[in-house]
Amino acid sequence: MDVLLLNGPNLNLLGSREPDYYGTQTLDDITSNLTKIANNVGLTFEHHQDNSESKLIKYIHNATDNGVQYIIFNPAAFTHTSIALRDAILAVGIEFSEVHLSNIYKREIFRKQSYFSDIAKGIISGFGPQGYEFALQAAIQHIQQLKRL
Repeated sequence: MDVLLLNGPNLNLLGSREPDYYGTQTLDDITSNLTKIANNVGLTFEHHQDNSESKLIKYIHNATDNGVQYIIFNPAAFTHTSIALRDAILAVGIEFSEVHLSNIYKREIFRKQSYFSDIAKGIISGFGPQGYEFALQAAIQHIQQLKRL
């Protein structure tokens, strides 16, 4: 698999959860669109959403064995709390983009702190579902550059 998309807690509720912040598209809508984009350029794409920190860590740990070349990660609430997920990302050494549907810098103070931003290739925040597309474009470019080396 070339690109792994991971989504953290409560993102399974997209489409109905706080639409003013997160929009009305479901996670299935978003991942279906991203799968088509990835497939159109010849990349494989896989997605997992989990409310469990330990399961997200397992997906990250397995990424190297699964041939993942890039991770798109929306840690959701774990953005502000999970040193364990940060350590997992550092341990596998795979480039990743941090994505947030809402602009975390326009929200509550505790949302402004991320345990991932300083180690991410890039951060996309506040563009709703389109932010995932931006991250996928970055992943495609990264993978294409690797293939040229």
